[in-house]
Amino acid sequence: MAETKRPNAGGKVPPATPNLGPSGMVSLESALSGVIGARIRLTTNNPTVASLEGTVFTACPITNLIAISTTPASTYHILPISTIQNFTLLSLPPSSSPSTPFTSAQPPLSPLNTNALTSRAEAAVERLKEAERRKGKGVGREAQDIFDALSRTLPTRWDGTGIIVLDAVIIASPYRPDDCRGGAGAPTGTLARVKKVLENERKKLADRANKPLPAIPAAVPTSGPRKGG
Repeated sequence: MAETKRPNAGGKVPPATPNLGPSGMVSLESALSGVIGARIRLTTNNPTVASLEGTVFTACPITNLIAISTTPASTYHILPISTIQNFTLLSLPPSSSPSTPFTSAQPPLSPLNTNALTSRAEAAVERLKEAERRKGKGVGREAQDIFDALSRTLPTRWDGTGIIVLDAVIIASPYRPDDCRGGAGAPTGTLARVKKVLENERKKLADRANKPLPAIPAAVPTSGPRKGG
């Protein structure tokens, strides 16, 4: 088993660097980059001395981080290379030829659940379509606010510039209770219910619009010696 140590000067770990040291020895960073896929045992010294054994998943020379897979269930530990005091090579990485399939990759790659990915994509597209359906075309801010308020408690959709509630009542512009019309075959009491909800929501919107902004306190002059003549 080969062991690689980091030189220690006065108990301080030197900054991470891929260059050769003054003695011509390969740096710890370069050594770790060369054993990706191998199984190692490493010792860290910051903040405390600890030992970790696993498979080198990757070593990044840009961020100076190393990722170690420690169990068959692929639990990954990401460590700054500067905290590693030394490591021991336990086994070499598998032979990597161009014909090596992904099924033999180390660490092993988990299969993707394409059905789940497709379902997530379709759900995201449907959410975007629903958000678009909820936007009125050719209506003002007040009409959209009324639609949004009604849709929080009742099934609501647009029909041109009209708002259809419960598939039974249509509210025409300017969207007042008197602008509600019940459709043919609407259940008894539906029209009165929608009018009542609309009246309450319009009142809430009006109250919010008329609510005064918080007063900004006036600046209090600081006392002190007067400057000038």
